[in-house]
Amino acid sequence: MRFYEFEAKALLARNGVPVSKGGTAATADDAARIAREVGGELVLKSQVLSGGRMKAGGVKFAASADEARAAAEQILGLEISGQLPRCVLVESKQPVKKEYYAGVIYDALAKLPVAIFSDMGGIDIEQVAEEHPRHVARVHFSTFAPFPEFRMKELVASLGITGNELTALTRIMSQLAQTFMRHGLTLAEINPLAQLEDGRFIALDAHLDMEEEARDGQAALLAELGIGREETRLARPPTPFEIRGAEVDASDHRGVAGRVVEFDGTLGCVIGAGGGSLTIFDAIRKYGGDPANYCEIGGNPSVKKAAELTKLILSKPGVDKICVIMNVVSNTRVDIVARGVIKGVIESGYDPAEKIAIFRIPGSWEDEGFKILERYGVEYCDRTVPMSEAARRAVEKTRKTKGDPEVVA
Repeated sequence: MRFYEFEAKALLARNGVPVSKGGTAATADDAARIAREVGGELVLKSQVLSGGRMKAGGVKFAASADEARAAAEQILGLEISGQLPRCVLVESKQPVKKEYYAGVIYDALAKLPVAIFSDMGGIDIEQVAEEHPRHVARVHFSTFAPFPEFRMKELVASLGITGNELTALTRIMSQLAQTFMRHGLTLAEINPLAQLEDGRFIALDAHLDMEEEARDGQAALLAELGIGREETRLARPPTPFEIRGAEVDASDHRGVAGRVVEFDGTLGCVIGAGGGSLTIFDAIRKYGGDPANYCEIGGNPSVKKAAELTKLILSKPGVDKICVIMNVVSNTRVDIVARGVIKGVIESGYDPAEKIAIFRIPGSWEDEGFKILERYGVEYCDRTVPMSEAARRAVEKTRKTKGDPEVVA
């Protein structure tokens, strides 16, 4: 889940990271009011979830309330990557002496968070790492042991920073890392982290992503920030289809069924398996399929929940068939998913044998599940058939329906 910049800065400020004075404006008049309150030189930024704001004209400068009003009016009507801004962030423009980069991400290979620091901020850290690797420092740290502030000091000092700058930057890196752990984040990034002419440090821009599974534990915080449960927060605002998917998932605490991402294809996907769901999705595309959605199902959802997810996917215009594919499961009953999917297909007015291209969920209660599928004439696979092969068969069935050439493995 991605935060808007103004939300990210609010969260960082709660954790002691210094940010610019300002506020958010929903109208041009709001921007003028905030400009009068802040005073001096100003910067106005479009609040969208995608990048490229500066190039698109979504960042403007102003020296008065009237200029801020005019700039906000332009920004509020400007689409960036197909998105209109939620609001405009109006902040004081800072006199920058030097820019740094500060970040924390999760290293899946090491299974530990890694703090990253660079004395070349303001540009993509990937570019700095590739072109100027000596200007990037990294250190892993444990999420179980007491927080090692001295490691953050070693991190910053490794780039030759000393004195008051070392003390201030160590504190900010520590605050950023603790924000990362405290709020279940997958990414915490300040770029640029600016040193001002008077020596102070301030976060000029921030990017935070939260782990989806952390949302329940952070519900009070998200409510304070005004983030609704229905907001999926990818690189764009959620579509009505995705909001409905979140509602389906929240309708019952049992299992997962409804975390959906909308696409424009014709093959509906009821898929799950952790990282395996991405493998299934990629396999569908590899064999020439056109997915209508991505989703996650698992953890033993109820019949009703699986049925509602199925009905949601079938409600998308252009969906020709659906595929139901998961890895071998031990915590999800095959018969329950089979009942739910078939119920959803029938209640949508279709014949399961025609609408379900393939069903491949082996695991607990699979014999009972397979008997249900046989009763309704649904083609299914057992565990001897790889997920990729099941995806290929689903694509082939969809193509036959449309009269396209068969899929070649």
